[in-house]
Amino acid sequence: MEFPQQQKPAGEGIIYPPGVKEITDKISNDEMVKRLKMVVKTYMDMDQDSEEEKQQYLGLALHLASEFFLRNPNKDVRLLVACCLADIFRIYAPEAPYTSHDKLKDIFLFITRQLKGLEDTKSPQFNRYFYLLENLAWVKSYNICFELEDCNEIFIQLFKTLFSVINNSHNHKVQMHMLDLMSSIIMEGDGVTQELLDTILINLIPAHKNLNKQAYDLAKTLLKRTVQTIETCIANFFNQVLVMGKSSVSDLSEHVFDLIQELFAIDPMLLTSVMPQLEFKLKSNDGEERLAVVRLLAKLFGAKDSELASQNRPLWQCFLGRFNDIHVPVRLECVKFASHCLMNHPDLAKDLTEYLKVRSHDPEEAIRHDVIVTIINAGKKDLNLVNDQLLGFVRERTLDKRWRVRKEAMMGLAQLYKKYCLHHEAGKESAQKISWIKDKLLHIYYQNSIDDKLLVEKIFAQYMVPHNLDTEEKMKCLYYLYACLDTNAVKALNEMWKCQNMLRSLVKELLDLHKLPVVHSEANNTAMFGKLMSIAKNLPDAGKAQDFMKKFNQVLGEDEKLRVQLEMLISPTCSCKQAEICVREITRKLTFPKQPTNPFLEMVKFLLERIAPVHIDSEAISALVKLLNKSIEGTADDDEEGVTPDTAIRSGLELLKVLSFTHPTAFHSAETYESLLQCLKMEDDKVAEAAIQIFRNTGQKIETELQQIRSTLIPILHQKAKRGTPHQAKQAVHCIHAIFNNKEVQLAQIFEPLSRSLNADVPEQLITPLVSLGHISMLAPDQFASPMKSIVANFIVKDLLMNDRSVGNKNGKLWTTDDEVSPEVLAKVQAIKLLVRWLLGMKNNQSKSANSTLRLLSAMLVSEGDLTEQKKISKSDMSRLRLAAGGAIMKLAQEPCYHEIITPEQFQLCGLVINDECYQVRQIFAQKLHLALVKLLLPLEYLAVFALCAKDPVKERRAHARQCLLKNISVRREYIKQNPLAQEKLVSLLPEYVVPYMIHLLAHDPDFTKPHEYEQLKDIKECLWFMLEVLMTKNENNSHAFLRKMVENIKQTKDAQCPDDAKANEKLYIVCDVALFVIANKSTACHLDCPKEPVLPSKFFLIQDKDFKNDKEYLTAEMRQMLLTGKPKPAPVLGAVNKPLTVPGRRIFTKTTTASDTTSNTSTNSSPLSSTINKNSNSSSTNESSESRAQENNENPVIKAEEVKKVEPSQKAAPDAGTEASPVKRRGRPPKSAAAAPVAADKEGGAAPVGGGTSRGRKRAADPNSNPSAESINIKMSKQQQQNDEGTKRQIDLQR
Repeated sequence: MEFPQQQKPAGEGIIYPPGVKEITDKISNDEMVKRLKMVVKTYMDMDQDSEEEKQQYLGLALHLASEFFLRNPNKDVRLLVACCLADIFRIYAPEAPYTSHDKLKDIFLFITRQLKGLEDTKSPQFNRYFYLLENLAWVKSYNICFELEDCNEIFIQLFKTLFSVINNSHNHKVQMHMLDLMSSIIMEGDGVTQELLDTILINLIPAHKNLNKQAYDLAKTLLKRTVQTIETCIANFFNQVLVMGKSSVSDLSEHVFDLIQELFAIDPMLLTSVMPQLEFKLKSNDGEERLAVVRLLAKLFGAKDSELASQNRPLWQCFLGRFNDIHVPVRLECVKFASHCLMNHPDLAKDLTEYLKVRSHDPEEAIRHDVIVTIINAGKKDLNLVNDQLLGFVRERTLDKRWRVRKEAMMGLAQLYKKYCLHHEAGKESAQKISWIKDKLLHIYYQNSIDDKLLVEKIFAQYMVPHNLDTEEKMKCLYYLYACLDTNAVKALNEMWKCQNMLRSLVKELLDLHKLPVVHSEANNTAMFGKLMSIAKNLPDAGKAQDFMKKFNQVLGEDEKLRVQLEMLISPTCSCKQAEICVREITRKLTFPKQPTNPFLEMVKFLLERIAPVHIDSEAISALVKLLNKSIEGTADDDEEGVTPDTAIRSGLELLKVLSFTHPTAFHSAETYESLLQCLKMEDDKVAEAAIQIFRNTGQKIETELQQIRSTLIPILHQKAKRGTPHQAKQAVHCIHAIFNNKEVQLAQIFEPLSRSLNADVPEQLITPLVSLGHISMLAPDQFASPMKSIVANFIVKDLLMNDRSVGNKNGKLWTTDDEVSPEVLAKVQAIKLLVRWLLGMKNNQSKSANSTLRLLSAMLVSEGDLTEQKKISKSDMSRLRLAAGGAIMKLAQEPCYHEIITPEQFQLCGLVINDECYQVRQIFAQKLHLALVKLLLPLEYLAVFALCAKDPVKERRAHARQCLLKNISVRREYIKQNPLAQEKLVSLLPEYVVPYMIHLLAHDPDFTKPHEYEQLKDIKECLWFMLEVLMTKNENNSHAFLRKMVENIKQTKDAQCPDDAKANEKLYIVCDVALFVIANKSTACHLDCPKEPVLPSKFFLIQDKDFKNDKEYLTAEMRQMLLTGKPKPAPVLGAVNKPLTVPGRRIFTKTTTASDTTSNTSTNSSPLSSTINKNSNSSSTNESSESRAQENNENPVIKAEEVKKVEPSQKAAPDAGTEASPVKRRGRPPKSAAAAPVAADKEGGAAPVGGGTSRGRKRAADPNSNPSAESINIKMSKQQQQNDEGTKRQIDLQR
């Protein structure tokens, strides 16, 4: 632009507007302001068309730009001059009257400084400042500066001034003029310099944003308006900082990620060219840098209206890859982002699911925890945001190894259940979607950790059946919850109430000890200590719990009021409301205000939460009974709750039955019993049975206080005992015995007609009478033992058990459902149970009836269930009878007087049932055995029977047996610790004392016929190791040396069962040598001295005199090597001379050795003796996996999701079952050859040996007829077994 050459008039030649005197430094400020106002007025009134006036006042315009005015100290003068100058630029536009660039710069810097006056909107001069701004914006006066070389300095100063002065008192017009002014500079200039860009962007940084929100809004609006122009400048800035690493280009370089976030929120178009640069940064080698980029992108992708993921798929996929980043904080940040993303972008859930799945198994606890938080938070906002797969990840984590993760998962699921299932916040469909939560949460009660159990109890009380609801609402919630639970969840809930009731009993017993006159006696202190230890076991952190319980006991002893409150809390009559008051009072007494945290109080609260009756009291039981009545009448909301009336009634009765055990007092009301009487008359057998049991548990006061109920109940019980179902008959007899004073008369009225009506020709009508008679004779032996003896001798044994009237179904099945069992066999099973109940009632063997019964049961096992051996009975019925006989011997062994007369042969026959050819027999027998042992009802020798489970062909059965062993051994060890008196009975309690019984049992194993054959010795080794592995987990009190000493002592005895049989004794010694071999290879401490001398059972071992010394080694060196490695010793070097000669052109085919030949013992329960092979065979796979991991880490940021799968060695496939028949008749054991791999025939007899195959999984396969049909229970084949079979087939194909 060229400015016109104007003459510079002298000061006297300046023409002023009319009425305005000369303005010089000689006049006062006030006068100067007065005159300037008139000048301003003149210029305001002028327009661009007034050529004459423009020329007239040109001198004045030049004068006003003089240093005198631009540097005038008076604020008002400067403002008025600035207004004049702004008008001059307007009037003379597009040419300015000032030709000097320096002068123009001074003028615009001067005007810019005056704009600071906009800050104070309450100033009297604000309107003039506004006029100045408006004039400048409207005319775009600052565009003149584009011609100046250093215009950038002016613009920077202007922008800084405007951003600094804007505040919340400015109206919209002020903001718009500022925007117009700045946007014209940006859009009409040649570009935006970095310094100018910084003046805009600095207002977006969080620190500045928080200081001046209006400046942030101004910058935001400015960027939106100028996006097309400024985007290139922004891209250049980020390119230099992000890609080229030039952080010195701007002071804002360290804030790039904050700026990107803000710019994206303003307008994603501002970052069109920047996003690809972020993809580059995501792959940086610097973990902290990747973390910063991930944080940024998490906010960009997760923002509510963001479409970045759909618009920039490559960047989204690259970001998802960071879920597998090697840097833990990066993975953690990704997981946290997922929560917002799920909530704001449900359409991206599918992409996130796979990555969250991998992270839910992350090795870092914090990441697994945050995956749960992410999913649960999204689910709480809207259940539709989380798919079933995501909820499945939370479900898995309820079993996490870390308590923090498990707790988060359980609490999260509980919150979802309460919101959507209890409160129905999203309708029935959502409730149905997560209906599994209630079952899953209760299943966790099966976990061993006390923390898990306590949390389940808390969840049940707060989320599943909230205790703060009204009684009716609370019971309705419980009633329908119980009806909808699966079987295992119901058992868990029952167990929960049982545990709470047991803890209440312990606290009551503790309080009773405090009531004794001599509280501080030694015996009393010992008893108290025992109770406190038992209570502490039911609280978290057993060590601290013991100390706190001792302290609590001390406080109880000193504070009588506290004892009263606690006694009221555990009283059977305590109501739920009372319980809350008691808990509050006890807590208040133990609270110390000055203590911020009180772990002692927290522990006491745990105890109070477990023992306080927060759900069940008399009022609650009445409410439950009313609900039951409504279901019976058909007026309940059963269908609305998703339950059929029949299910509601049955489950309601089951619920009441369970509560009748734990809260019997709460049932005592005429109304409750009237409802139960109605249930007794219903056709549903289960309902009637449950009702009888409730009467049995709760009706002790019926006879004295409720005569009307009594008179109605007696005939119903008589009828059920005579003609009800077997279960009803049993409960009816026990009910009469429990609640009536004249029970002898009542039982006689049932016994006599039943005993007269027994008829073996109509077995269908025999079952209920046999059940009733058996229970009557057990409950009232003095009254009925004698008449029962003739019934047993003449009817039960001769007429029923020793006769086969009907011919069984010859379909070859080993097991059928209960409905398919013939009535005659069902009657025989009940007859066997009757014999046992009769003997258990008598509890003596004076008449030798027990000996006869045991011989009968043994004969039944020897004959495999076909006592008459007429072959009329079917295989499935024989299985039932074998199970009944084995169970009967086991039941009798629980009574000491009968245990003494059970011979070792009878014990062995009973134990061999656990190896029965029928899967269901093995399964049920093992379960009965475990339950009796874990309650310490059976003698220790029966624990040895589990060693035979090593031969079971089904993996699940072996695993179950091992769990049973672990549980039983831990129960016995715990019992010894908790009971000081148990030290006197260590022989019958200490788990290590099971070893002599196991050795004796294995020595008499019918399969152990050739004691020097490797296959049979391998079986023995596996059985021994099955038990010893569990026993030798820890070397407590030098137990390994004790075991060795015990086995060595057995070698110095003779077999008491057949002391003169040299072969039997040799087998015993061989088993001892195998046992010593296993112990020595497992433990390095077993050779230490054992100060304690083991005691051997004289019933099984005959102690020899001191002259007898057995130091013979029964295992050869070669056999030891084979037992250790599975192969014979390697041939010496000279053996290579005998290698086969090769003929050119002919290929030598040698026998292919499968992996099972060398690794048959490598399993979860395998012997330590094979560790050498394991190490060798696993070395290659270890190398491969380590190489794989090294490759993964080459890509620094990424952890590969793929896991290296280990290939298990294949085993030999078993030949088809039944291809070889065993020549030896089995006695309660499955024909082993049916599944064993063929071995060399015996040289002498030519028969296949009884010893088994090459692999544990084939030891006890049932014969072909034992495969369950569609109706019977399917036996699972393990995946490993299927893989082995396929592997063998492939080997055969390759050899062809």
